[in-house]
Amino acid sequence: MRSLYRRQLTMMVSIMLLSFTLLAGAFMLLSYRYIIGETRDSVMRNAGYISSFTSTYYRRYLTLDVEDEFYSSYMASIAMISNSHIIVADGSGKILFATDGSRFSTDGSGQLPEDVVAQVMNTGAYNGMTSLGGIYPERRYTSALPVTNQLGPVVVTQGIVLVGASASNLNEMWSSTATIFFFSAVVVFLISVIASTLTSAYQTRPLIEMAEAARKFGQGEFDVRVTGYEDRGDEVSDLAEAFNSMANSLEKVESQRADFIANVSHELKTPMTTIAGFAEGILDGTIPPERERESLEIVVSETRRLSRLVRRMLDLSRLNALAESTVTAQEAFDLTEVMSRVLISLETKITDRQLDVEVHLPEDKVMVWGDPDSITQVCYNLLDNAAKFAAPGTAISVQITRKDGKAHTTIRNLGATIPPEELPLLFERFHKADYSRSMDREGVGLGLYIVKTILGNLKENITVTSEDGVTQFHFTLTLA
Repeated sequence: MRSLYRRQLTMMVSIMLLSFTLLAGAFMLLSYRYIIGETRDSVMRNAGYISSFTSTYYRRYLTLDVEDEFYSSYMASIAMISNSHIIVADGSGKILFATDGSRFSTDGSGQLPEDVVAQVMNTGAYNGMTSLGGIYPERRYTSALPVTNQLGPVVVTQGIVLVGASASNLNEMWSSTATIFFFSAVVVFLISVIASTLTSAYQTRPLIEMAEAARKFGQGEFDVRVTGYEDRGDEVSDLAEAFNSMANSLEKVESQRADFIANVSHELKTPMTTIAGFAEGILDGTIPPERERESLEIVVSETRRLSRLVRRMLDLSRLNALAESTVTAQEAFDLTEVMSRVLISLETKITDRQLDVEVHLPEDKVMVWGDPDSITQVCYNLLDNAAKFAAPGTAISVQITRKDGKAHTTIRNLGATIPPEELPLLFERFHKADYSRSMDREGVGLGLYIVKTILGNLKENITVTSEDGVTQFHFTLTLA
């Protein structure tokens, strides 16, 4: 399987190769055209000078003496300065003079091609790459113009001048330009490849580390984190942050799961061990007959405790399923009525503990949104908890007020002060403070967790404080 790094590098290199190819083609084409254009302009300009000078020579001397020292020297100077070759011919194309010192016989051996002569006579100029029918040893860029003079009302063509520039110079110039560009392109390409490699590695390294961290997570190493990318300020840092956040959540969930299993095992093991021990004692005669009734009462009590634990576990499962649901059925109901019913259901327990109840409820109905059964369970668990841990002979306070579109419910009891470090743990599953274990032997540590879960599903909040023996729970519900 190809890695992301290789795919990205291959793509970047391919794009650079294509770009360089197109750029090189365009550059060489434009440079060649530029060089050809410059050469053409130079040759045409020199041809114009020579045509004009030769025309003036004809007018002055009424003939062209190619052996004239002044004329030949002037032609040679122009040829040397322009690095070109000059040919002068008569109107029929017969070569009369050449700057390389050659002399052409009059027998027609030194004759310009007919097509060149015809084009000059018909159009007034000739431009192109040609060897002039073998006169030049190689193809040269050649420009030809007629030599004309006006004799009375008639314009007479007296000859033809040609200026040829060697193509080898053009090729050398173009080749040099292309070579410089090629080596420059190679250097830039190598630099680009190195930069692309480093960039690709810089971008893919965090992904590789995250993949490795995910594999370790799958193997049970929940303490793995992706670090070192916090200061990048790009999508990679956001991804690393999201990954670490997910890792923290998974680690917390795994820790809670392990604690949950451990707590459940412990809570189930204790009553089951007690039941099995007393049952075996009765069967094998270890427990005397006079203590059998007492032992059976303990068995029944532990059985009921086990039943309560199973029931709370079912409630917990139902609440977790509800929390994962996107839709929660809600309706308007009277909170004061719910609280009153719960107080009545706990009357026996409150009386047995010699507790008073101070109720501060509005005279009219307090209509709120929620699930009546779930809120009933919230009120029952909080009041039951207050009755369990209130000191005998003290009072339980229940108060409901309205404020800012919310119904505020407060439940207080007077008893032992809960240590500050214990307060955040009260709503965790199976949590039972050390001070409460002797006071609540029947509890399983799920009541307050269920309260927190129900209110959390309704997007409501609950808080707890404990100072100077006064413990206070406060939760809110949205007014209907």
